[in-house]
Amino acid sequence: MTPTALEVTVAGIEFQNPVLLAAGTAAYGREIARVIDLDALGGLVTKAVSIERRHGARAPRVAEFEGGMINAVGLANPGVEEVRTEHLPWLAKTLRRARVLVNVVGNQVEEFATVVSMLDDSPGVSGYELNVSCPNVKAGGMEFGADLQSLTEVVTRARKATRRPIFVKLSPTLQDIGRTAQAAADAGADGISVVNTLPGLVIDVDARRPALGFGTGGVSGPGLLPIGVLATYRVAKAVRVPIIGVGGISKATDIVQYVIAGASLVAIGTAAMQQPRLPERLVADLGRWCTEKRITSLSEIRGSLQWEN
Repeated sequence: MTPTALEVTVAGIEFQNPVLLAAGTAAYGREIARVIDLDALGGLVTKAVSIERRHGARAPRVAEFEGGMINAVGLANPGVEEVRTEHLPWLAKTLRRARVLVNVVGNQVEEFATVVSMLDDSPGVSGYELNVSCPNVKAGGMEFGADLQSLTEVVTRARKATRRPIFVKLSPTLQDIGRTAQAAADAGADGISVVNTLPGLVIDVDARRPALGFGTGGVSGPGLLPIGVLATYRVAKAVRVPIIGVGGISKATDIVQYVIAGASLVAIGTAAMQQPRLPERLVADLGRWCTEKRITSLSEIRGSLQWEN
């Protein structure tokens, strides 16, 4: 049984514990369900969903290095129609307790709302995560999240397309992540996810070429932990909506750091790919930590960082 201390209600969604699988980690659930009990977790965020199928970046798409992992998948996905007719129904039939958030991407402002509206009658979907780190084709490739006007329009349109909760996932490279989070909340976002990966380059020294087929990629892993925790703290000071803390989690105390910084939920990515059963263990470890510290609810420590800055 999951300890009561770990139960949390976020944006009206009841989670049995705060541990999610981050977008891209579990695809749409089928493959990883063979090695992990998804229903032991709070939930999962699906792989990206776009209007049309995306073939993604050329191989190799993932490379490990001493400090973590770098990837350039290119948001490959089968498109909204296949996700709607095949993947989400499977999740709805399979999961009893874990919640599902659908990660949504687009090339243009209106595409996010289109995907949301096409999925909104799907069973088992608890909410959406808008990946506004995508490039806006109409704005010369600038990330949606880096342009407050585009961000506001993305969220406003998506808000009109659903009554379900909307989380907006932000990049760690934003100049003022608190201000960006506030703009998303003002436009109707129910929550904020921080952070996405950091841009980086890993070189194959023998070939003198990038280790990834695309060249550059997103850096994730342990080194992202303090970046994600700081972003969570800054967003928590700027907005009153709940936060999903993402980046670098591999221990129960990493989760605790995010909660103290202000997160209501956390999402695990790289560590879950390297050790698929780790998220289940972290739920148990977090429960034990709460028992040892006599914490009866994570709300007791949420946002409790003692720091005057």
